[in-house]
Amino acid sequence: MVASQTREGASPVDAGSLGIICGGGSLPLAVADAASRHGRRVVMFALRGFADGEVERYPCHWIVLGALGRFFRLLRQENCRDLVFIGSLTRPTFGRFRLGFRLDLATIRRLPRIARAFRGGDDHLLAGIARMIEDEGFRMLGAHEVAPEILLAEGALGTRAPTESDRVDIVRGLELLAATGPFDIGQAAVIAGRQVLAVEAIEGTDRMLERIVALRQEGRIRVPAGTGVLVKAPKPQQDRRFDLPTIGPETVEAVARAGLAGLAAVAGAAIVAEPQRLVQLAEARGVFVLGIKPAGAGA
Repeated sequence: MVASQTREGASPVDAGSLGIICGGGSLPLAVADAASRHGRRVVMFALRGFADGEVERYPCHWIVLGALGRFFRLLRQENCRDLVFIGSLTRPTFGRFRLGFRLDLATIRRLPRIARAFRGGDDHLLAGIARMIEDEGFRMLGAHEVAPEILLAEGALGTRAPTESDRVDIVRGLELLAATGPFDIGQAAVIAGRQVLAVEAIEGTDRMLERIVALRQEGRIRVPAGTGVLVKAPKPQQDRRFDLPTIGPETVEAVARAGLAGLAAVAGAAIVAEPQRLVQLAEARGVFVLGIKPAGAGA
């Protein structure tokens, strides 16, 4: 699907409004800006407690996780058939969801389905919630389907490039992530000198890289600074409408603090936040950023 035609036979202008369910960070606005340039009217549905107030640059409704009835009414009121979910969100437990929010009647009626969605990893949860929304007549799209320019291109961003040793580590990282992906445990790993230093789990990429910093300080990591690569790739079974690997300026800063040579992510299957600032920081911190082919296609 291309961004200029979101429904078969329909132009962006007559395709109705695009609803963006906004988590935290800068990506919701980046997607909104791109979709708007492509001719879509955009309405932001900002998750209270997560979304940035700057999303109010567009028509905006603030929503909470436990008010599905109001959410569905607002979508129909705004003529939003197509929806995108983008941005960071801390996953609650089902118990915290059930007890931590004032649930409306529509949410209470769906609690058994919501409970089943919680019984698995992030992919299982997102897919379950998406099916529930689509059962109401809406359509969930990937952010890259309405804003393809947010995807990482193949090749280096900036002037720095990996060494041959770095490329060997990248291939090893891709192979590792392809093997662990079916267990729904993470989208990133750190490899140095062919050694696996860390695999991302529920803590997320930033916390994983903080572990690398701590392990270096403790003397547990002996490879010199400027060695090793953060590798990010989607899980093989992942629904790519949701939770694609993301890199941004904060990732570059974390890679530099961890003493790594650079980071690599799968081209066309990873999202880049604030690309200009990312490149500037990569140059300043002396790390490379690389878009790579998926496992089995060569580094």
